Amino acid sequence: MTTAEKYEFPMARTCPFAPPPAYEEIREEEPVSRVRLPDGGWAWVVSRHEDVRTVLNDRRFSADRQHPDFPQLVKGEAASRRPDEERLLIAMDAPEHGPARKAVLGEFTVRRLAALRPRIQEIVDGQIDALLAGPQPGDLVDSLSLPVPSLVICEMLGVPYADHEFFQEHTVKVIKQSTPPEERGAAMEAIQGYMTDLVAEKEENPPDDLLGRQIVKLRANGTYRRTSLVGMGFLLLVAGHETTANMISLSTVAFLRNPEQLAMIKADPGRTLNAVEEMLRYFTIIDAATARLCVEDIEVGGRLIRAGEGVLALGHSANRDPRAFENPDELDIERGARHHVAFGFGPHQCLGQNLARMELQIVFDTLFGRVPTLGLAMDIDELPFKDDANIYGLYRLPVTW
Repeated sequence: MTTAEKYEFPMARTCPFAPPPAYEEIREEEPVSRVRLPDGGWAWVVSRHEDVRTVLNDRRFSADRQHPDFPQLVKGEAASRRPDEERLLIAMDAPEHGPARKAVLGEFTVRRLAALRPRIQEIVDGQIDALLAGPQPGDLVDSLSLPVPSLVICEMLGVPYADHEFFQEHTVKVIKQSTPPEERGAAMEAIQGYMTDLVAEKEENPPDDLLGRQIVKLRANGTYRRTSLVGMGFLLLVAGHETTANMISLSTVAFLRNPEQLAMIKADPGRTLNAVEEMLRYFTIIDAATARLCVEDIEVGGRLIRAGEGVLALGHSANRDPRAFENPDELDIERGARHHVAFGFGPHQCLGQNLARMELQIVFDTLFGRVPTLGLAMDIDELPFKDDANIYGLYRLPVTW
């Protein structure tokens, strides 16, 4: 048995501030190797930074999650999929992927996001006001981490924030690893059903929000399909709040755990953007989104991967690769390394990455500027980390000030 074949993926973290221990062993001893999957099959894992970027940027690796040979990280997941299921942007390959991504890319330009900054600042200030007016200890997840990105993406899409509890309840079921496939499928259908009704309502008189503008734009060039826009709305709604929410919570813990790093951004907010990049690299909260299917024989890291074989590109391992990052296990907000793969790499790199960066920067500067005495209300080892979720984070974060 090889180094990696003794392991089953996905692997849980045993420490909130480090990848699973086996990642280092695999990366150093057998960086491209085979591992077992929950359904009894196997796939290749690619663990070094350079090789991960190769997999994510080469068209010989497909993102088509509906393909029967695509590696399944959740047991029974393939059986719960319908053949007529709308393909999401993250599951498209060229030539379908390019035009679909380009259609919505204009919503995330630097200029459009800059126009959002005052509103995001207003949202953050409002949530911190509510936190400070409430009892102690307060839960930072409920009062800040979740509401901020949820409000932002709801306003962008034109989704009523009053419905956030509905989609948050179902999002948890979608991303939790232990959710039975039937229940996960039902949760996805519930969110998609909600989004279908919302898009249908907007079709009558498209408003000036992301979904409304897409309806107008796609109708004008003759490519509008309700099911496609529903899929896009679903993806942006789920990914647009859950990922940033978890990064806010985890980064807050990391800052409080490393007061010397926190002191740097308090003294000089110009350092916050580099701190955001380092937190993204350090935590790399998503591993599963970078699974791929090889569609043409290719050599990666000295190993031949054949068409029809699944591949897991381990972003968390890549972001701790000493070949790419000096002292990679240290949290260093002055590192200034933007070549991490926390947002993926290549054609499927995260659409909303600059929105996430801006939200995190505003939250950190405002939270620690307005609440300088912020502290944890319980020991770190007692915090409820999301060890059972495909997007790592915290369920609750009790804090005092």
